[in-house]
Amino acid sequence: MWWVLWVLAALLALFCSLDVWYFLRVVVVIVRAWLQPPVKDVTAEQIVTGRVTPHDIDMCHMNNARYLRECDFARFSLFTRNGVFKALRALRASMVVGATTIRYRRALCIGEGYELRSRIVTWDDKAFFLEQRFVSTKDGLVCAVMYCKQSVIRSSPEKIMQHLCKRKVESPEFPKDLQHWVNFISASSLALRAESGALRAESGLEEKNK
Repeated sequence: MWWVLWVLAALLALFCSLDVWYFLRVVVVIVRAWLQPPVKDVTAEQIVTGRVTPHDIDMCHMNNARYLRECDFARFSLFTRNGVFKALRALRASMVVGATTIRYRRALCIGEGYELRSRIVTWDDKAFFLEQRFVSTKDGLVCAVMYCKQSVIRSSPEKIMQHLCKRKVESPEFPKDLQHWVNFISASSLALRAESGALRAESGLEEKNK
């Protein structure tokens, strides 16, 4: 009988310390994507479907943070089916999210179905840039659209594309709206570097005056 209590206590501690449902969902998404036919076109749009549940809502519509969470799962599916995850393993590389921006156009209400359409738009020497759209199945309206900068570590998008396509692949042209966002990221990085440099210089001056 005591072992049952120990198991329950361990499960309680696990659920309190980790977002267990997130990791379970990741496993389910990757396994489901792995069982589906692979997508040969790396830049092809892929669609996953969903529905707003009571677990997602905030004032009867999907909570803002839930959009980003669903985009996470959609990218796991995208990169599994188009082979990017496989290429990362082969190249001993990894990816992290470097930046995101999302525009909310209309709330997705409880019980409403949607399609989450994800695609790689283009890439530069350090990162892939993705677009992800939430499209209502009720009327086809794009309810939210997100751009994501997926930074590649210990490799490059060019090497990943070459590994997958067995040839050099030119990156598509940046759309104007995406280019504006990339310019903002670059300007923000420069400003933060300058700020960090000024703080270090100020700290060094204080140390010198002690």
